[in-house]
Amino acid sequence: MKFRFLWIGKTKNKNWRALQEEYLQRLSHFAKFEVVEIKESQSHENKEIEGKRILEAIPSGAFVILLDVIGKQFGSEELAKEIEGWQNRSVREIIFVIGGQDGVSAEVEEKSDLRLSLSKMTLTHEAARVLLAEQLYRSFTIINNYPYQK
Repeated sequence: MKFRFLWIGKTKNKNWRALQEEYLQRLSHFAKFEVVEIKESQSHENKEIEGKRILEAIPSGAFVILLDVIGKQFGSEELAKEIEGWQNRSVREIIFVIGGQDGVSAEVEEKSDLRLSLSKMTLTHEAARVLLAEQLYRSFTIINNYPYQK
């Protein structure tokens, strides 16, 4: 199984970037992944243009998860079970999409197989990236009975 993280813009804050890299490095012990940073919209562009850039980065046949405040919420144990289910069904690639400040286009929403909410609270994109990486790492520690999750 491979994860691809598609998100708008770069993680600019060095502290968030350090945390993001820490959890991605930990995750690399369990899963292959790729980070794709999509160019942010310019002031004259809208989320539809940004959406086209996102869609171009999604390979056919991938399982697409859109991070969305109104998406389904999982506890850590539940997310671990979902990941195990994807592994058992031989899902080859899972794409996590974090849209821009204005959200994502309707086309990106339609392309998603699952809408996932990390919290009912609004998170900065940088916080969402770190939280997602940490929760994926935590899920694999649960699956593999590592002591981290305790």
